[in-house]
Amino acid sequence: MKKNQLGKSGIYVSELTLGCMSLGTDKQVAKRIIDLALDKGINHIDTADLYDFGLNEEMIGEIIHDKREDIVLTTKVGNHFNTKTKDWFWDPSKKYIIHAVKDSLKRLRTDYIDFYMLHGGTTDDPTCETIEAFEQLKQEGIIRAYGISSIRPNVIREYVQKSSIDGVMMQYNLLDRRPEEEILDLLHNHEISVLARGPLAKGILSKRADEIRMQKGNEGYLDYSSEELQSLLDKMKELVGNTYSLNRLALQYVLQHPAVTTAVFGVSSQDQLEENINEDFTDSLSENIYRELQNITKALEYKHHR
Repeated sequence: MKKNQLGKSGIYVSELTLGCMSLGTDKQVAKRIIDLALDKGINHIDTADLYDFGLNEEMIGEIIHDKREDIVLTTKVGNHFNTKTKDWFWDPSKKYIIHAVKDSLKRLRTDYIDFYMLHGGTTDDPTCETIEAFEQLKQEGIIRAYGISSIRPNVIREYVQKSSIDGVMMQYNLLDRRPEEEILDLLHNHEISVLARGPLAKGILSKRADEIRMQKGNEGYLDYSSEELQSLLDKMKELVGNTYSLNRLALQYVLQHPAVTTAVFGVSSQDQLEENINEDFTDSLSENIYRELQNITKALEYKHHR
């Protein structure tokens, strides 16, 4: 599987990333999924300390312990949580980040984190203090690189101006093209990688699209009604015929933009994983198909996430 450089760092991540939020708590199921992903060339695993209140990190740490050097490991921080009461509050302070990374290292059974991200962010944060924490951890060798997970344009711009982030994780897919208007070119021009999460739009853009629509009934997606989604899916299938599956079409679309380094997808079963890793991403979408996909989908804009 192709590997791309993460920002200006010396880290190279596979063009597909295994997002672990939906893995569940069955270690055997999780191990089969992770092992298969690694066997197929995925080298980047994404988790967060808040997932299952630390249990996700613990499980991943146990599964990858004997192959740690072969894996690019990402986790996140900023949600100050209590494992007993299962509640949390936003805390991007330097004090908390320095404390929380130690807990993550212990749960993950490692002495370093490849890519450490702030798990959110607002314009009211003590941004300089937050950046100082990440820079300190980087200088100490506890983390190799850092970034943020955010869809807020104003927050992202502040980090672009004030920090040395190597990547931004954000939701980006054919049904949510908001990053194209304000963010993708900005980050690309500053050599900051985009980690596109949710590329299959909760499974709507996958081989399981009909099944998911039946489960969720008349639910839409962002500005799309259920009827619009069905019409759009029909148009997509008509556009590409049997050349692309919906999974490949959706993943290939987000990977097409030069700012995007990797597409981060989550799975809860081995079958869902195989739907994505068995696709061939050697060839990019043709310019005609790429532009037609943009013509039949909505560009959308960030209205409230500032």
